[in-house]
Formats: sequence, structure tokens, C-alpha cells
Amino acid sequence: MEYRNELKYVVSETQLVLLENRIRNLIRPDRHAGSDGTYRIRSLYFDDCENTCYQENEMGTDPREKFRIRIYNSDAGRISLELKKKQHSMTQKISCFLTEEQCRELMAGRPLPVDPSYPPVLQKLNLLMRTRLMKPRVIVEYDRTPFVEKLGNTRVTLDRNIRSSDAVLSFLEKDIPGRPVMPVGKQILEVKYDEFLPDHLYRNLQLSSMRQTAFSKYYLCRRFSLTGIRA
Repeated sequence: MEYRNELKYVVSETQLVLLENRIRNLIRPDRHAGSDGTYRIRSLYFDDCENTCYQENEMGTDPREKFRIRIYNSDAGRISLELKKKQHSMTQKISCFLTEEQCRELMAGRPLPVDPSYPPVLQKLNLLMRTRLMKPRVIVEYDRTPFVEKLGNTRVTLDRNIRSSDAVLSFLEKDIPGRPVMPVGKQILEVKYDEFLPDHLYRNLQLSSMRQTAFSKYYLCRRFSLTGIRA
């Protein structure tokens, strides 16, 4: 998979509503969204014994990467392991599916038995769990309103109610307790595209007037977990 451009912005709820109303007639909702146009994303992030992923994000290390297990709408019937790589403002995501049994072993911090038939991304995580003591550290959950555009393979997502949990063993449960990590009334807008962002979207999103952020949701949730201070 090729690298994609990824832009993130911290916006107010008012801005997010205005942007959603503005682009709704320009770009179509993602077909995977529910009847209300949203779905819930829950990710379980890993880090090693020295918190390397967290430290690299804080320092802006380039390139960097992180592992996560992801489910949608608390559905354990479709579990994916993802390796997300970031270089400058470009990202690449490599993934494979996990069985529920494999997921529960990894949730517990136990590497899987060595098996050359595993996909490369699972092989790599398995190795790091043995050599770098990588294990689950934090759950990140939020509600996403996604839109897609064929031009530029563009994806615009409006992410609300970003929350974290340290209850990593509860990852597959239907509902888990979470704590908000964003300042009150603040949400995240993300824009992803391949080689170009269509002009009509750039104009209507007014990206130049909003505050761009380099920090990931993982970093914000982990920072809260490590320091007890809201990001």
C-alpha cells in the first residue's frame, strides 16, 4: 500500500457541524456508516517497555510506527490488527484479520505461538512482544462520521467524543468505561487523500483557517493515562 496524506485539525463542535452541513452535498457518506451516518471505533494500542511509541510521537520522530487492534461498533466478529506508519504528513496502514482467540491472547499481553504462516504484520508484532516486551497499553474510542470522494481517493472524517480507557482486558466487551481526553467542546477533523485534495473540498473545508495538529489520538489518550492531565 502506498503512503497517503493525512491532515488533522482540532475544531470546535460548532465548526464541525458547519463543516458537516457544508460538505454533505459535495461528498457522499461512507456506506459502512449506520443509519445516523456514524459508527463507533475502538482501538487497542500497543507500546514497548520504554514507551517508545509515546515518546516518538511527543518528540515528532520521523518516521515512526505503532500497532493497534481495531473493532467497529463493539463487533468482535471482525477484528483487525493494524500497523500504522507515519512519515512527514504521510501515512501507510498495513493490516490483517485476527480471530477472537488470537485477539484475546494479544489483549492479555501474551505473544502467539511462532507460526510462519501468520501475515507479516502479525509476525512483526509477535516478535516485538517477545523482544521489546510490547503489550497493550490503552484503549481509544470515539464516534466517527465519515465521508468519501473518489477524486484523490479522499476521505473526510469527523471524530467526536474521543475517550480513553486503561481497561485493556475489556476491549471486546460491548460497553466499556471511558474518560474524555479533549478540552470541552473540542473535536477532531481528519482529511486523508492520495496525490491531491480536490479543490472544491479544500475551499469548503477552509483548512487554512483551522489549527492543524500533529498529535495522534493514541498520544492524547496515553498522555492522559500516564500523567493524569487532560490533553
